[in-house]
Amino acid sequence: MAAGPQGAPGAPQPPRASIGDVARLAGVAPITVSRVANGSDAVRPATRERVQSAMAMLGYAPNTAARALRNGSFETIGLVAHRFARTGESRTIEGVVEAARAEGYTVALVDVVSPADVSEAATRLRHQAVDGLIVIRAEVATPTDLALPPGMPVVVSDSRFVGHHAAVGSDQIGGSRSAVEHLLGLGHPTVHHIAGPADSAPAVQREETWQETLRRAGRPVPPVLRGDWTPQSGYALGAQIADDPSVTAVYSANDEMAAGLMRALHERGVRVPEDVSVVGFDDAALTEFLWPPLTTVRQDFRTIGSELVRLLLAQVRDHVDVSREHVVVGTTLQVRASTGPYRPRG
Repeated sequence: MAAGPQGAPGAPQPPRASIGDVARLAGVAPITVSRVANGSDAVRPATRERVQSAMAMLGYAPNTAARALRNGSFETIGLVAHRFARTGESRTIEGVVEAARAEGYTVALVDVVSPADVSEAATRLRHQAVDGLIVIRAEVATPTDLALPPGMPVVVSDSRFVGHHAAVGSDQIGGSRSAVEHLLGLGHPTVHHIAGPADSAPAVQREETWQETLRRAGRPVPPVLRGDWTPQSGYALGAQIADDPSVTAVYSANDEMAAGLMRALHERGVRVPEDVSVVGFDDAALTEFLWPPLTTVRQDFRTIGSELVRLLLAQVRDHVDVSREHVVVGTTLQVRASTGPYRPRG
């Protein structure tokens, strides 16, 4: 019986290209192909290009499982995150990928629909041949209910896991305190706060620090204004703020809500900063291009990403117990034109 067409069910498959096949086509030794496949710098650029071209022509893919048996590493980091579109998550992921690439590692990324899916995602990644796991904000999970594969090196970007897993995060307290003190220093009698979701650990830290800073200064603590991180929620709350002449200073828990607030104020004839001063948090790329440019707390996401990778690789490569390490990355207040001296409204 004649063989079926290539790719048809039951048809014989062509043999997989070997490292020797690539070496013969490229005119190099097999060890050179291995070096190129492993990303070694000990290969001349012209030779590397010739080997990569031969790999592409033959459809050769390095056997990562075999390499892991030889080297004891898949050179892959698993990363679990929730809501990639948010500034903190997306820029932390960017920092992790950049740091991992510099160490010769790739990143396998899993987006979870709900924070409750973190444990399941971690188990799934374990079966995809990763050396360790980075969790970007477990949100509602706690150290007792976050089930992770036993023995897997883990780092979490969430301070609630200190003492259970290595953790890295921004100085939420220092950043929030600097925002509130900046506004009080401009003479504002108090500072209103647009908070993030109540189930978000960073939002809770920023809210609690806002309250504590006002109390220590002997200032009244207004009712919290609850947003959901989106500019739409800031915009909706902006209508309420515009109608309240007692509000002269607002600390927003992130830049997106601050941007929505500023638009709502503008549409209602409330000037920033002449009538209301506004401070955000994150220093997203858009902030200096808003009008007026937004005063905000800058998070160093590149350093957060590199510290997450450093602590994970300390476990993977050096077998160091870093479970009790907690790295706090500093924040800085970027003062721009959205804040100004207190002037009574009305």
